[in-house]
Parts: sequence; structure tokens; C-alpha cells
Amino acid sequence: MVLSRKPGSRKKPSKHHTQGAHGKPKHHSKHLKKHHGKHKHHKRKHKKRPSTLHKGAPGAPLTPVAAPPPPSNSPPPVYSVPTTLAHMNRLMWRAGFGGRSGEVQAQVGRPLQDVVFEMTRPSGAAVLSGPAPTDDEGHALAPADQWGDDHCWWLDRMVRSNQQLVERMTLMWHDWFANSDDKVGDQQMMLDQNELFRAMALGSFQDLFMAVTQNPAMLVFLDGIYNDKDNPNENYAREMMELFSLGADRGAYTEDDVREMARALTGWTADWSNELGLHNFRFDPQRHDNGTKTVFGQTGNWGWEDAVRLCVNHPLHASFFVTKLWGYFIPSPPDAATLGSLQGLYLRSGFNIQAVVEAVLQHPDFYEGAEMVTPPVVYNAGLLRAVGRYVDTNAWAWLSGGAGQQLFHPPNVSGWDYTRWLDTSTAKARWELANYVTQNSYVNPWPEGGSNYPATEEGPQAMENAMAYWGNPLLSSESEARLQQFAATCLNGQTAKWEQSPYRAIRQNALRMLIATSPDMQVS
Repeated sequence: MVLSRKPGSRKKPSKHHTQGAHGKPKHHSKHLKKHHGKHKHHKRKHKKRPSTLHKGAPGAPLTPVAAPPPPSNSPPPVYSVPTTLAHMNRLMWRAGFGGRSGEVQAQVGRPLQDVVFEMTRPSGAAVLSGPAPTDDEGHALAPADQWGDDHCWWLDRMVRSNQQLVERMTLMWHDWFANSDDKVGDQQMMLDQNELFRAMALGSFQDLFMAVTQNPAMLVFLDGIYNDKDNPNENYAREMMELFSLGADRGAYTEDDVREMARALTGWTADWSNELGLHNFRFDPQRHDNGTKTVFGQTGNWGWEDAVRLCVNHPLHASFFVTKLWGYFIPSPPDAATLGSLQGLYLRSGFNIQAVVEAVLQHPDFYEGAEMVTPPVVYNAGLLRAVGRYVDTNAWAWLSGGAGQQLFHPPNVSGWDYTRWLDTSTAKARWELANYVTQNSYVNPWPEGGSNYPATEEGPQAMENAMAYWGNPLLSSESEARLQQFAATCLNGQTAKWEQSPYRAIRQNALRMLIATSPDMQVS
């Protein structure tokens, strides 16, 4: 049975009247004044992700080693084996959102570098093919105003864009520099940050880091606008080192570095009004600490731009960056030689993201290593692409949230815990996602006038038709055998003539769901 839309799923308080814990608006006329004088030694309350990698987990984040090998001039290894269906299936699911019908098969046998470069070196603006997204009533989405429409707006780009890797990298940066609208309280601000991630997805990490540091959503989420020379706020200073550029427990920085870095980041502010909420984000020199600061043993009158440069030029930054980025694509850590060569490539290229991504997507470990669990929103987008359906309901927001991943709402500053995508609750939610994907093409066993589904369809043909429905996904031999057995035996009982057509329609629907929710479809 197809689920109805979740009651109240479209409702959200106005961004200007979002209620706080005590019933007061989050932002009001005294908002900035109230907070500028607090949090001198504010501790982050966000729960951290575990620092260990669980076997079979997607891989993000991998913990960079405390004493990495030095950067190397040696080129990273390149996978030189002729590409197979399994290779291309993995590439299109990990570096995109799966293929439309026939797309994966069309890449088999092509030179790997050609396929990868088409993904990493897109030309011009993305082309969105297919109808624009709508809600359940056929109305255009309002991503800046309606609850869940922001999620569906981005899901639509994942489904329709011809620049699949750019959207996948945008998702990665949303997790790397995690902000949640639960605190920001302004969907347009979150959408603006999303466009920033997309525009800079494969450029310079230093430039991206600079842009994120002054981004309004980040300034709200990690209290940058409450960080002034009289009462420095340490939130962003800590996270820019621990989560964004250096990593914890590696000896990269000290608590003194956090305090001094917070002083370097002072000066940001914004205005508040009932009409506009927080706006006019800017750097105010009068709020900046112009004193001498010592960070990583280097002394100077550092400002916010220096703070970013100090991080990316730190000896332990390159190993952090390439290890964390690697972990979004490959679940096992790179060996010492690969880590050294990727660091060298990253530094020689001037902190270029594209160069490292290309090396990772051509590395043998990408194709020969362990499977990774597919994130919920990637699974959702991939199923829609497989059946050729577009975003025509806003139910995807709460359905994906139930599976553990609502866009623009990561659980904390550490982003989503990629090691815990599957449990009894989220597995059920994935079933519901697949159920919703199939609802528009569900075979009705009992239509008015009687069923006209082929009454003579045997098990092998039923299986073939169900696989074709999903674009012939790659399943393991064990899964195929179990599904073939089900198709062959589920109608073994005595059936009357009038039951033969509808029962075969029911079998077809069951096979489609069993394929979509099989273990093979949860991993790449």
C-alpha cells in the first residue's frame, strides 16, 4: 500500500517567527547585543562522530594518521584494467546518483580516464533535463519558504542534472562544512550556501574555505557574528581546525591555538529586523582584535583570512584533506605510498580539489576495494533516475528524513554519521522510499473492468520484466537466485482462472520491491 503524505509535512513557522526553547523568537531586536557579550569560552555542544571506521561503512570520515608520510612527487596509481559493468556501476553510484536506463551499460569498455574526466571537467552550466519539480498538487516548489521544498529542490537537481559529480561534491561539502537550518532558521540562507558549494565544488579548497568562513549561514551556525574582541567565541575556530582542515588528536593544534585563532576571527556582525531577519552580514574592524596572536607557533596580527591560510599551510593539512576526501569515495584508508602521492598532488596543484578527485576516481582501490553503503538521499535519487520519474511530490523530504538524511538538516556540526545508515528503522524507511518511487507505475491487480496483466507470464519472464523496470541493475548471483526462486514458486498454489492475471500482477509488484530493497541496491 502506498503511504499517504505525512500530516503537516508542508507546514513550517515563518523564518521571522521561529520559536526558541522558551517560546520567544530566535532572532529579535536585541539578538546581536545579547549574544555579543557571551561565550568567551563557549564549548561546542554538538555530538562528535566516532573516530573509527566500521567495516562496510561508507567511509566518511576516515581518521587521518597522526604521523603521515611526507608528500611525494610520485604519481598516484591508475587502474588500467578494462572497465566492466561492475566498475561503471560503482563509479556512477559513488561519484553520482546512479545511471538512467542504459547509461551504466554504455560506459563499459570505454577508457576509464575518459569517463572520469567527463565527470570532473564539466563544460558550462548544468543542464536539467525533464520537467521542473512540483509538490503533490502540481504547484512549483517554494524552496526558500515551504518546509521540505528545499530538500526536494536539491533532490531534483540530483535527478535531472547532467553534472552528476558536481551535485555529489555539493552533497559532500554540505557534510564537510555541515550547517543545519534547525539553527540557521533561514532556508534562503541555506540555499545560498548550497549554491556556493556547487559553484566551488571542484576548484581550490583554500578559496572554498575562505568563502565558507565568511558565509552567512556558517556565521550564524557557528556563532561567527557573536565573536568580538571583548568576548571571543571559539566555536568556528575549533571546528575550522578539528573538522574542516586538520583533524583532532593528531597534535595539529592546542587549546591555546583555539583561543588565539578565535581572536583572529573576531569582527563579523550582521543586522536584525523583523522584516528581514538577520541581514547585512559584514566585517566590522571595530569589533576585530588587532592585537598580536600566536597560532601554530607563528606570531602576527592575524585576521580571518590569515586564519584560513594558517590552516591550509599547516604541515598536517594535506594529509587530513586527502584522507577525508578519499573516505567519501573509498571505505578503506589509502596506503602510505598513495597518501604521500595524493598529498604531493594536492600541494603541487595549489590545493586543487579536482586534481585529487580525479586521482581517487582512477585509483585501483576504488574499483577493487570493499563495498560502501549508499546514503539515503543518493539511494532515493538513484531509484528515481532508474525508473525515469521526476520530483512530483514533496513527500521525499520526510521519507528521506526517516531514512536518516534530510538535506539542509544534518544532525550536528560533524555532519551525518556515515557508519550508521542501516538499522531496523532506516531499512524500513528505505522500503517506504522505494514504495513511493514505484507508486506512479504500480501494476494495479484489480482495475475496474478486470485485470489485463499477462495471465501466462512465467517466473523467468516476470523476473526479466522486473529487472528491466529498474534499468537492469547489477545484482549478486545469490540475490538473483533467491529472486528467481521466489518468482518461480510464489504462485505454485492452485489458482482459479480469474486469479491468474491479478496474481501475476501482484508478483510483478513484489519483485520490483524486492529488487529495489535487496542488499545489492543498498551498496556500491
